[in-house]
Amino acid sequence: MPRDLRQLSLGDLRRRFVDDGETPSPQLLNRLRRDPRSGARALYAALRRRQERAREERLRLAALLNFERVLWKSGVVRIAGVDEVGIGPLAGPVVAAAVVFPPGTEIAGIDDSKRLDPGRREELAIEIRGRAAGIGIGRAEVEEIDEINVYQAGLLAMRRAVEALPQPPEHVLVDAREIPGLPMPQNPFDKGDGLNFSIAAASIVAKTHRDRLMNELDRDYPQYGFARHKGYGTADHQEAIRRHGPCPLHRGSFPVLRELCGEYSPRFYRLKARLDDAAAGGAAALTRFEVELATEWDDLGGEEQRKLRLLVGRRWQAI
Repeated sequence: MPRDLRQLSLGDLRRRFVDDGETPSPQLLNRLRRDPRSGARALYAALRRRQERAREERLRLAALLNFERVLWKSGVVRIAGVDEVGIGPLAGPVVAAAVVFPPGTEIAGIDDSKRLDPGRREELAIEIRGRAAGIGIGRAEVEEIDEINVYQAGLLAMRRAVEALPQPPEHVLVDAREIPGLPMPQNPFDKGDGLNFSIAAASIVAKTHRDRLMNELDRDYPQYGFARHKGYGTADHQEAIRRHGPCPLHRGSFPVLRELCGEYSPRFYRLKARLDDAAAGGAAALTRFEVELATEWDDLGGEEQRKLRLLVGRRWQAI
């Protein structure tokens, strides 16, 4: 390389080190830093920013992989990260994934699936599937959710995901809880899908799998828009339920379904409409509504009370 960067094409340097991603040497960076040309200084700044982002990603990955590396070093090879998605939606199954990586695996960009846009999730899911030593998928169907409750259904889906692995894991890492019925050691991580590499990978696989499933189910029930909201309780989904009623994919045990289908008392819907009017009138009107609500509180059902208490709290937060 010529000693004087004025003899080099900055365009060639940009294509080589920015567009193609080649790693610049410390000598090149130092020469760019000292070069008086504005283009050279801009190129230096861009390469330094890229280096800093790469350093931050290495540190983040090292933190995510800390527990796996301890286990790998101790001789534990098959470590399964497990996570579920679909606890909150009004429709569709809960889906869980279990992912086992060969020791030493690193994948840049792995993170909690909720922090990633759909395109990036799909890219990472492909890479995870290509590099994993084993992947298991488990589901809990709507009928099971309604029978045993959605929290237990999530545990059931995660157990099925572990049992679906090609080989039983030696150790399980799971988000926020322990999975009943598994014989191997487990470690729960609070918010593990953002703190642990294998759990984050499982969250990505589970999310992309469930999203594809809801896209397929949208073709069977196009009036609900499952491809758009994946079964979550968006405003347009709730309106579709009011208009068409629930379908077999809807979780009938969820109180909001009964509310949307008009199964609560006339008093509840009257008070809910009054609450909407009061919220528009500000704090004084909302306070008057709470006084009115107290006079009719004992005539409401338990689910109706819980829903109105929740709605009142939300209205206060919005003021």
